[in-house]
Amino acid sequence: MTQNSTGTATKDLRGRYDVVVVGGGAAGLSAALVLGRSRLRTLVVDAGEPRNAPSDHMQGYLTRDGMSPAEFLALGRKEIARYGVELVRDRAVDVSRAEDFAVELAGGGTVHARRLIVTTGLGDELPAVAGIAERFGRDVLHCPFCHGWEVRDERFGVLATSPLAVHQALMVSGWSDDVTLFLHTVAEHELSDDDLRRLAAAGVKVVPGEVAGLRIEDDALTGVRLADGTVHDRTVLFVAPKAVPRTGLMERLGAELQDTPFGAYPVVDPTGRTTVPGVWTAGNAMGFAEQVIHAASGGYRAATAVVGDLIMSDLDAAVAP
Repeated sequence: MTQNSTGTATKDLRGRYDVVVVGGGAAGLSAALVLGRSRLRTLVVDAGEPRNAPSDHMQGYLTRDGMSPAEFLALGRKEIARYGVELVRDRAVDVSRAEDFAVELAGGGTVHARRLIVTTGLGDELPAVAGIAERFGRDVLHCPFCHGWEVRDERFGVLATSPLAVHQALMVSGWSDDVTLFLHTVAEHELSDDDLRRLAAAGVKVVPGEVAGLRIEDDALTGVRLADGTVHDRTVLFVAPKAVPRTGLMERLGAELQDTPFGAYPVVDPTGRTTVPGVWTAGNAMGFAEQVIHAASGGYRAATAVVGDLIMSDLDAAVAP
C-alpha cells in the first residue's frame, strides 16, 4: 500500500494488521499515533463524518484553541503517516471474529487485525424546527464550553425538548444575562418548583408555546418565531440534539451496553476496554460528553492499553508449554 501526502491509503488493503482503528476523528488519530510509534502495523478506517464538522472552529483544546476541526484532522493524518500508519477513506459495515477480527469495508474487501479500537463517535439528531439544521454550528449551538465565549453577552434562547433544557438554560446563563427558555414541546407543569426558583434566580425568562421557526436576516439569526406568530428577538439559540451512538459494530461483536439519558454506550474499564476481549473504544463512541480534548486523551489511553495487551499476549504465547 502507498499513501498520499495526507496519509490516505490509495491501494487495496492486504495482509493482517496488529490493530485496526475504526474512526478517524480525534480519538482514532490519537490512538493511531501511539500505535504507530509503538511499531505496530496499524490501519485507520475513516468514513469522514466527524461530529464537529458543522463548526468553523474548536475551543478549549490547549495550544489548538480556535483551530478549525478540518485543519486539526489534516495535521493528525500527516502525523500518523510519519510512523507508517495507513489510513483508508471507507466505512466499516460489519465485523466478526474467528482467529482475529475481520472488518468488512463498504468499498469492498475485508481487513484483519489482532485488536480493534472503535472510535465511531455519535450523530446529532436535531429538533425538527425550520432553520435549525441550516444554522447549527453557527448561531444555533449546543455547548457553552465549545462556543460560549464567542457569543458572550448576546441574546440567548434555549429550545426545550425535554425538562433537561432547564439545566442547559441555567448553564448558559453564565455567558449572558439575557436568556430566554422557550418551552416548545415541554408543558409548564413539567417544570418543578426548584426549576422555577433557579430560573428566576438566574434571570432566565420562560416562554411557553411551540417554536415554529427562526427569523434570519442578512445570514444571521435575529429572532425565534412561535407558532402563534410572535417573534422574540434572539441572536443565539441553544438546542439539545438527541445523541445517536454509532454502536453497530460493537453490538455485532456482542459488547455489553449500558443505558444513559443520552443513549446506550458500551460498558468499559478505565482504559476503554469493552466487554469483548480485544476490543477498545474511545471518544463519543463511549459517551456523550467527550469533547475533542477528551477524545484525544481517550484514544491515547486505549492505544497504550492495546500495546501492553499485545506484548503480554505474545510473551505468554512464547512461554506456553
